[in-house]
Amino acid sequence: MADFDSMTRYVSPVNPAIFPHLTFVLLGIGIFFTAWFFVYEVTSTKLSRDIKKELLLSLVASIFSGFGILFLLLTVGIYV
Repeated sequence: MADFDSMTRYVSPVNPAIFPHLTFVLLGIGIFFTAWFFVYEVTSTKLSRDIKKELLLSLVASIFSGFGILFLLLTVGIYV
């Protein structure tokens, strides 16, 4: 049997007080890259598109948006 007094409590690596700030910053960056991707797709022609640039923009946008949504959920109390 484990002794509960000898166990240490889990401490989050990110301070919960800055969750709202991280939400706004990460979602803002994600929206910026999403808009950049959208503008790139609309303004480029079929011949001038670059698959590497499209993949890079979409990857960066999805990573920042994903972490922004994660911190949004943590901010409102939905612990995932």
